[in-house]
Amino acid sequence: MLDFMGLSFVVLLSAVGAATIDRVEYDYYKYHPMPEISKWMAQIKQDYSDVVSIVDYGYSYEHRTISLLKIGLNTGERKKAIWMDCGIHAREWIAPAFCQYFVRQILQTYKTDPKMEEMMKNMDFYVTPVLNVDGYIYSWKDNNTRLWRKNRSPGPSDCSCPGTDLNRNFDANWGTIGVSTDCCSNIYCGSKPVSEPEAQAVTEFVGSRKDDFLCFLTIHSYGQLLLVPYGHPNFTASNYDELMEVGLAAADAIKKVHGKNYTVGTSPDVLYPNSGSSRDWARMQGIPFSYTFELRDKGTFGFELPEDQIQPTCEEAYRGALHIITYAHDKTFNSAVAATAATLWTMLLALGVTGTTLM
Repeated sequence: MLDFMGLSFVVLLSAVGAATIDRVEYDYYKYHPMPEISKWMAQIKQDYSDVVSIVDYGYSYEHRTISLLKIGLNTGERKKAIWMDCGIHAREWIAPAFCQYFVRQILQTYKTDPKMEEMMKNMDFYVTPVLNVDGYIYSWKDNNTRLWRKNRSPGPSDCSCPGTDLNRNFDANWGTIGVSTDCCSNIYCGSKPVSEPEAQAVTEFVGSRKDDFLCFLTIHSYGQLLLVPYGHPNFTASNYDELMEVGLAAADAIKKVHGKNYTVGTSPDVLYPNSGSSRDWARMQGIPFSYTFELRDKGTFGFELPEDQIQPTCEEAYRGALHIITYAHDKTFNSAVAATAATLWTMLLALGVTGTTLM
């Protein structure tokens, strides 16, 4: 009996040890294929079930589910929100790596950092680790597909080249500049605005909640840039000055981490003009703070950023994203508190209550 119990105890310890090893083996500083990312999402939901849920909000052309992590403290009330998507372009592997890192960071800090706890009470974070699921999976197939950019939908009937550039497919000055109508091009914009199911999923999900979103952050590589709306040179965002001010401060926060310089501006000013981007679409929907992050590097490795650069890239980009998010949060909620106080004081004055009478 004692031998049996001893053996059982050893088996139990072995099982616990194996489970512990499995849990700590998820490496945030390496690139993961889609099945591992999906498994990670399920584990995050299980580990933080009080603040995390998985939302399936669309399907890719190849009928794969597009999912996000919804993160926030349940207050029982309608909340403001932050949007972040990664992997809209398949070959930009550092982007999904950053989304995973971002999720880990906010979940590890909200119980000890009063500011993060406050933001998670006031806002929900909607994070899509991989938006272009089909393209991302295809980019992992072999060396010949590693630099695939687009989704995997078929081209027009007279073209044998598959794929549409999802970041040229949104209904934001669609098809006017910085795109191609050649379906073999990497910047093929599709047959019409929002022709692609992945773009439809974002449009429907975010569009139906557009009044809730304070930030729309879409993560790309490479170039070390923070891009503000708009991609078309003939259009200027109504809050351009504020977007630039916040973006420049975010770039300063990024530089303080590892000394990397990020350039801030519109795409025509610092990169190239384009149309149909998700960033521009979000700003046109009235979401005030819409940015494209172009992560490391500046071309030495390009889309094939080595894994030893994942950690510093994520660390610096996190500081930049956090600055933008915190600014948007504080502007919204501090202004609301000030407005409430001003309204209360006006009511007191109308009733003839002054500082003297309160004394």
